[in-house]
Amino acid sequence: MFDLNIYAVGLAVVLSIAVTAWLSSIQKQDVSFVDSLWSLFFLVLALVYSLWAPALETRAYILLCAVAVWALRLSVFIALRNRGRPEDRRYQAIRAENEPGFWYKSLYLVFGLQAVLAWIISLPLLGGILGAAPLGWLDYAAMLLWLIGFGFEAIGDRQLAAFKADPANKGQVLDRGLWRYTRHPNYFGEACIWWGYYLFALSAGAWWSIVGSILMTILLLRVSGVSLLEKDITERRPAYRDYIQRTNAFFPGPPRAPSGND
Repeated sequence: MFDLNIYAVGLAVVLSIAVTAWLSSIQKQDVSFVDSLWSLFFLVLALVYSLWAPALETRAYILLCAVAVWALRLSVFIALRNRGRPEDRRYQAIRAENEPGFWYKSLYLVFGLQAVLAWIISLPLLGGILGAAPLGWLDYAAMLLWLIGFGFEAIGDRQLAAFKADPANKGQVLDRGLWRYTRHPNYFGEACIWWGYYLFALSAGAWWSIVGSILMTILLLRVSGVSLLEKDITERRPAYRDYIQRTNAFFPGPPRAPSGND
């Protein structure tokens, strides 16, 4: 079920939050906190869709709980990770490329853009929450896929945080735990979570919401996720090239033997 009015209300709400956050960033001279806001956009959108829905089925409550757990964990994790740190290098580069006037350009380059992207990506949440079809096997498959994704993302984040917290690992590359099998277990987990949301929506009859999960996957693989991060890490840590040869970029798999061509 697609309801343009409810969907439009969601856009208005997240844009309002984005503008408020942008005003705060002007005072702080730091836009990095938009990263901890990103997952909260989806929680707000899910709440809006639920509040404006004519009725809620069991699936809607399951989705709300799943989104709340995922969004709050990720937001708190990022906020704690960035606490006390200067503006992230990515945003420093964007700031440098858009001066003078980044203070107002950041409204649409950072905050507005992320709000709109979240709104588009939230289509599976809209479809799943508004759908009235009874629970079926796709919903149980969605729960399983979500649990796998949440595990990869949460455990991967925790392993990386512990690795970085040890001074002995400075300049080294994490290749243990989940990071032994994929170079980006957190991004792989994120993708699983969003395809889980799509299975919920598909079970509800909202096949058209696949756009949201596809867009999230593209962002993770080609835009702000794997591609951007790997370019930055490879430039700073030459040892990462060997890690690339041994380890899958995204989908988990057994480590490969070094090629020996270097």
